[in-house]
Amino acid sequence: MNNKLKVLRAMRDWSQADLAAQLDVSRQAVNAIETGKHDPSLPLAFRISRLFNLPIEEIFNDHA
Repeated sequence: MNNKLKVLRAMRDWSQADLAAQLDVSRQAVNAIETGKHDPSLPLAFRISRLFNLPIEEIFNDHA
């Protein structure tokens, strides 16, 4: 799954650790999502959506 998480995080000048702390996940989890190695659970996708105040569809894209 493609996503804009890295770009959104960089726009706020947050490290992966900063974002992880706000989402209550590990930095490794943030890295795995950003690099496409892991898809977030639905509850985590909703937390990410709320944090960035964007619809899930604007952050995550299931098209290759």
